[in-house]
Amino acid sequence: MNDQELEILLNDLESDRVERKASISDKGKLCEAICAFANNLPNHQKPGVLFIGVHDNGICANLLIDDRLLLTLSAMRSDGNILPFPTMIVQKRTIGGCELAVLIVEPSDAPPVRFNGRVWIRVGPRRATATAEEERRLAEKRRSKDLPFDLRPLSSASLDDLDLEIFRRVYLPSALANDILQENQRTVEQQLQSMRFATVDLLPKPTILGVLVVGNDPRQFVPSAYVQFLRIDGMELTDPIKDQKEIFLLKMIQTV
Repeated sequence: MNDQELEILLNDLESDRVERKASISDKGKLCEAICAFANNLPNHQKPGVLFIGVHDNGICANLLIDDRLLLTLSAMRSDGNILPFPTMIVQKRTIGGCELAVLIVEPSDAPPVRFNGRVWIRVGPRRATATAEEERRLAEKRRSKDLPFDLRPLSSASLDDLDLEIFRRVYLPSALANDILQENQRTVEQQLQSMRFATVDLLPKPTILGVLVVGNDPRQFVPSAYVQFLRIDGMELTDPIKDQKEIFLLKMIQTV
């Protein structure tokens, strides 16, 4: 996050994404805040930010931000009290002329996150322990993230990396009945999503399955996406290779 984004959060009211602390005297409260941001019950899909060195009213506390303080904050991540370990960044930043320690805590992919055995969440500007129903919702978030390998999104790919012509001409007719295709009024993006070839997001990303089946260049993203045939001069795999052929997954699909 850049200084402008942090300054906007710092100057706004405390919320379920922002908390301010004048010092690190109460480490337990800091750990509770880290745990709550990692759980991200409101599902903002954005990091929570803990500002150290500023009062609740936004006035700078003139706290000395040195290596010792930053090391103390960093140690909270992996001291064994917060499990599973949260993903967070600890930095010294100067915002609006005030030196601060800034903790940026990413939402966890494996909630519920617990501090000393308790699940902490944000309820507006305050922390609270999660109810049984809220813990269930957090557990459902974990299961939705714990996808099989082939259904995981490829963040480095886009829908341009999929051969939509092969998808429409070859794959759909082999996967669905003709009468269903004739009645289908969905867009190509929606069709890709229904086949699990793309994620259901505002900006859809191809899944590994989509790249393997209708990708323009599957090996760009999955280097092992090919079958290799060998002709060996002997009976052992260590014998010299007389000939070899690699067949890419896309080529095999096009010949079906």
